[in-house]
Amino acid sequence: MDIGGANTKAAWLQGSALRTVSRPFEVWRDREALSRVLRELAAEVGPADAVAITMTAELSDAFRSKREGVAFVLDAAEAALGDPRVLTVAGELVPVAEARTRPWDVAAANWVATALAVADVHPDALLIDVGSTTADIVPIVAGQVAATGHTDLERLLAGELVYTGVLRTNLAAIAPRVPVRGGWCPVSSETFAISGDIQLVLGRLTEEAYDCPTPDGRPATVAFARERIARLVCADAEQLETDEIDAIAAYLGAEQVRQIEAAARRAQGSLAPDAPVVAAGSGAVLAREVASRLGRAVADPPAAWGSAASAVALAMLAARPC
Repeated sequence: MDIGGANTKAAWLQGSALRTVSRPFEVWRDREALSRVLRELAAEVGPADAVAITMTAELSDAFRSKREGVAFVLDAAEAALGDPRVLTVAGELVPVAEARTRPWDVAAANWVATALAVADVHPDALLIDVGSTTADIVPIVAGQVAATGHTDLERLLAGELVYTGVLRTNLAAIAPRVPVRGGWCPVSSETFAISGDIQLVLGRLTEEAYDCPTPDGRPATVAFARERIARLVCADAEQLETDEIDAIAAYLGAEQVRQIEAAARRAQGSLAPDAPVVAAGSGAVLAREVASRLGRAVADPPAAWGSAASAVALAMLAARPC
């Protein structure tokens, strides 16, 4: 299980048989429900001989510190799952008791599972895993994870973690201005619209895949997405033509890809020119666009990961012989 602040994902693996499930759950809204959600997801994917977990929920501002968040998630996981193993940023699977003493090592370690699974199949590659909220960019060299950073802070500084995603990103965080009627219009910093709205308008995201609450509570349709985007420039769908709104969406979509590309160029370092990009996550379409801009081929992930890449990779890691 990958226990996130906004989504929790589970993967069940037995030999080549794989089942996955992902559930939107915003931990800051009802953190006491986390144990119940974990139990329900475990029941949905089926019984297992061993359970491994990783987390990013500890960063939620439901907790005053990441240490507090890690302890809370471990308590919830222990209550729901028994005695799971916990992934560290060094790729270890440790008991809950040990994880409690190493909060910085088990916080936000999900990218490690994905990178290790990729390294088993593609010994030289650039992993670009674009999720609903963030993008992980991890170089794989000679079968080893060659990341510079390990904690969230280190990875942000290294350009290996980009806080932009296919669904939940505030549009004001993508660009401070957008093209409108031949000029550049500053944007409102209110959360009138999110990246899911532009991706929906651009056809990169289906209505079914827009699985978080919309900013205005209205349906996740193209028509309502356009209304939300219009408010980014303090207008509405009566004041802006459809093609004007779509031009804003196209600009922001391109800018989001550009930001990931800039980080990928930095992270690829000394990777060989023929090393492929492994595009993963619910926003894999963005990773594939980045690969094209980098002039790199796109390689398939090691399994049918879908949006549950980290959970599937963690199951693969946990299933390795001891």
